[in-house]
Order: sequence, then C-alpha cells, then structure tokens
Amino acid sequence: MQDTGGPKISELLLWIYIVNATLLVNHEIDAVYWKEWDLFNIKGGMTGFLVLHLFLVFVIIGGLVLVLRSGFWGPVMSLVMGAVGVFTFSIHAYYLKKGRPEFKTPLSLGILVSILVVSSVQLAMAFPSFI
Repeated sequence: MQDTGGPKISELLLWIYIVNATLLVNHEIDAVYWKEWDLFNIKGGMTGFLVLHLFLVFVIIGGLVLVLRSGFWGPVMSLVMGAVGVFTFSIHAYYLKKGRPEFKTPLSLGILVSILVVSSVQLAMAFPSFI
C-alpha cells in the first residue's frame, strides 16, 4: 500500500491526547472555583486537592511522553486518559442529576461534554492498538 502522506495513527493519538489533557486540566482549574474537594469530600480541603493534583498532572505529562514515544505504553496511557475522561463526565453528570449546583455554567458543562466526546474518540483510536 502506498503512503498517502497523511498523518499516522500514532500522530493522531498524540494530538487527541493533547486535546483531552487540555480539557481535563481546564476542568480541574474550573474545579477549584467550584471547590470540588467539598463535592467529593477530599480530606485536607484545598491542600489535599492540590497535593492530589501534583500526582495527577505528573501522570498526565508522563503519559504524553509515552504517547510521543509511540511504544506499547502510549496506547495504554491513551486508554487510561480516555477512561478517566468518561469517568469524569459520568461522575459529574451523576451529581448534576442529583441537583448539585456545581459545574452548571455553560462553560463548565461545555468542558464536561467536550471531555466525553474527545475521550470517546481517544478510546476508539487507542483500542485497536491492542487487537
């Protein structure tokens, strides 16, 4: 088969990872405004929330490096990020359905819906790497 010069799946996976990471990090910035530590009863309040996010941001950036290297762990991290995105949307949808006031602004909802869409695409792109 002749190379058409289009982007390779690994390059597309890299860009979808970057888009999803950007959305998730922006959601976490939004989460500070909504005091998400209260919503999820995170011990230590804002301090506990920030300590948790030191680890999470490290994992997100480390995952990006793994996707960039295009080895076995890149698609694994893409699956993890996709699953995290679907979970993020789902848990917030659950709390919104319960009537919680957090994340009801158009921008907050737009970020959450975008996370679901991008995460679904990311999962669909990463999963065939294991077949």
